[in-house]
Amino acid sequence: MEQPKKILLSSPHMSGNELRYIDEAFQTNWIAPLGPNVNQFEMDLAQYAGTKGAAVTNSGTAAIHLALAVLGVKRGDRVFCSTFTFIASANPVLYLGAELTFIDSEPNTWNMSPFALARALKEAKRENQLPKAIIVVHLYGQSANMEALLAVADAYGVPIVEDAAESLGSTYKGKKSGTFGKIGVYSFNGNKIITTSGGGALISDDEELIEAARFLATQAKDPAPYYQHSKVGYNYRMSNISAGIGIAQLQVLEERVASRRAVFDLYTQEMKEIEGIRFMPELEGAVSNRWLTTLLLDPFIIRQNPFEVMQLMNEAGIETRLLWKPLHLQPLFKQAKFYRHNERTSPVSDLLFAMGLCLPSGSNLGLEEQYRVIETLHDILNPQPIYTSFIKTPAFSDY
Repeated sequence: MEQPKKILLSSPHMSGNELRYIDEAFQTNWIAPLGPNVNQFEMDLAQYAGTKGAAVTNSGTAAIHLALAVLGVKRGDRVFCSTFTFIASANPVLYLGAELTFIDSEPNTWNMSPFALARALKEAKRENQLPKAIIVVHLYGQSANMEALLAVADAYGVPIVEDAAESLGSTYKGKKSGTFGKIGVYSFNGNKIITTSGGGALISDDEELIEAARFLATQAKDPAPYYQHSKVGYNYRMSNISAGIGIAQLQVLEERVASRRAVFDLYTQEMKEIEGIRFMPELEGAVSNRWLTTLLLDPFIIRQNPFEVMQLMNEAGIETRLLWKPLHLQPLFKQAKFYRHNERTSPVSDLLFAMGLCLPSGSNLGLEEQYRVIETLHDILNPQPIYTSFIKTPAFSDY
């Protein structure tokens, strides 16, 4: 019997118009990491975001690295970062020789806690070691509570870099994700809501910072009739071919957001009767792109833990993923400082990691595939209440 096709977590979704721009790049021999597609993609991105400038790069990680570099982060400086995120948010801090401090999540957004950030900044001020930057991540398409975070950061004069790698197409209070901080960063990796195969971008209203990032991204070549370099530079510019893919992908971004939100809506509707699961909330005033549909499994109702569910789903030909392991729990960062959302309870990010799972969420996911995910998850969970009278665990409402 033929096995059903594997359902992927978040596969690339081409519009068909990408080949037009790729063909133009070949016909004009613009294959290098510069060219008309790069220029056009940067203009299109800035126009979409409503910012004064954009610079595209060969990865989102490179974009974060450049953002920190142009903000003056250097060896010995401190940078605060969301702990509940992929390691690419934090690795560039190490590239620059700076010191990381991690900030816990809050329950209602799963993103950086303004309360934890306030305590961290207050202590850093007392120690006369305020950070050079704060990296705020918008996880799984959900906007962080930028109003509260900006109020705290601005009180101490510390710029925010928005890691909007997962939230392109999301909005908060009518503004595009990535446009609240000093610099916003996007990713166009193959699994993101739109892709250039691999790539990233910086956006900002500070055009001098964008120009500085472009300079560093092209090996920091000084204006001279020969190769002259007075600063350390990087080979981070996006290729003209990749930018061509990006131009076409950006044209269908709103359609991709609508598709992923529809996937989320179907999952929540069809699984609302399952006791013991809770989907990622949406912050009031925000519209998430629902890049990935994520949920929590209550360990006192559902017998299987997320890892076991992931294994069983994989055996059924369905790719799922655990939520990010918090960076303060990673061996690489075992010496880093960490500030909890609530000092009297377990870290929110630890609980999310222990309870969370990502479901297939691609914008090219057909209805038949979505229902296969739903039915398989129904069969696996089959939740049975268990006796927990002797166990007490904090609910998110306790924070």
